[in-house]
Amino acid sequence: MIPGQRKDKEKGLTSGKTAKPGLFYGYVVAAAGFGIWLTGWGTSSPTFGIFFVPVLTEFGWGRAETALAYSLAMFVQAALAIAMGWLTDKLGPKIVVAVFGSFVGISYLLLSRVNAIWQFQINYALVAAIGLSTLTIPVMATIARWFIKKRGLMIGIIQTGVGIGGIIFAPLASWLILNYGWRFSYIILGIITLACIITSGLFLKRDPRDTGQLPDGASKIMTPEIKSQSPSVQTAGFSLREAVRTSRFWMIAGIYFSFGFYRTTFLTHIAAHVQDMGFPLANAANIVATLNGASIIGRIGMGRTADMIGNKPVLIISCAAGIVSLIWGLVASDLWGFYLFALIFGFSWGAQAVLRFAVASEAFGLVSLGLVFGVLGLAESGAGSLGSYFAGYIFDAVGNYQPAFWMTIAVSTMGIILAWLLKPASSKKE
Repeated sequence: MIPGQRKDKEKGLTSGKTAKPGLFYGYVVAAAGFGIWLTGWGTSSPTFGIFFVPVLTEFGWGRAETALAYSLAMFVQAALAIAMGWLTDKLGPKIVVAVFGSFVGISYLLLSRVNAIWQFQINYALVAAIGLSTLTIPVMATIARWFIKKRGLMIGIIQTGVGIGGIIFAPLASWLILNYGWRFSYIILGIITLACIITSGLFLKRDPRDTGQLPDGASKIMTPEIKSQSPSVQTAGFSLREAVRTSRFWMIAGIYFSFGFYRTTFLTHIAAHVQDMGFPLANAANIVATLNGASIIGRIGMGRTADMIGNKPVLIISCAAGIVSLIWGLVASDLWGFYLFALIFGFSWGAQAVLRFAVASEAFGLVSLGLVFGVLGLAESGAGSLGSYFAGYIFDAVGNYQPAFWMTIAVSTMGIILAWLLKPASSKKE
């Protein structure tokens, strides 16, 4: 062994020129995360609105009580996500996602059998919520450990799963409902989701040390015989207790709140709104698919842009685009107008979805990232729960969604202000 190699080995590293690391496993982890988002979020957020009108029409339920099912699911999954973040930090993402993530598919199978509103609500609020609580925190915290330089880009690529899932599953659900009914449609979604989430979850590994590699496929890898004795390549950062004592945490929590309200309110109700304007379910499904497709551009494009120029300016631009979409949505009445709304809204949704994780990772480091993400997610999903329910309540009261648009514009404006006031990440001493 030459002296240079011996010196590197004493540090726990071997030169990439003499070692043969092979495939960087981070890309396998990213592919698994994509599969989880494709069928987990891709069958949940985009298709709830597709099932919304057919289900409430059959049973005669009100929009508020029907939307409450999704609102409860968002809030409960956010509360459970804190525990899932803690479990991910302790046990790793493989067990958490493969075991608990399967509940998303199970919930669809159970939803195919409901006959009462309480059954519908419990299936979403409990069974689906358990599964949904594993889709974001375990995957995003794991990706943050595998990637540093390409973090924004990789988060964006993984999150295109929900966009592509919306393109696939929203029209598929519409076609299945029109041809076979909503019950059979839930069964098909359940089988697909159950198989994909379990399979993808088994490919997750907690961090590069599990394969003797470094983040982003760096040119040095840790030798297997001493990698377990070496500290994590990224242990710097805030504990949850330290994070919540900073003003930055509460500002970012406000940004999460704004995003959750913006996203969930209209993902739940946009298909119903399009049908209210006189267009059939197939058109509503295509608009939802367009919205999800546009989110792909926002996730990848703005994620990559943030890697180059920073998270803050890109986040502000993304929030501003969301407000523009809502203002346009207030006056849109033609089909082309709804497609334009979907393009702008989807772009903004996708961009904010990536940037909220990038901002939090940058601000608080990786030491307790799963737990920090979980607590921030509680603010996001709490807002989404309120927005989804109150939009339904407002419709039942006044017969349209106009006040819901104005309410969301106000909340999104708060998000822009907080993003503008957000200071760059610094040391723990503020």
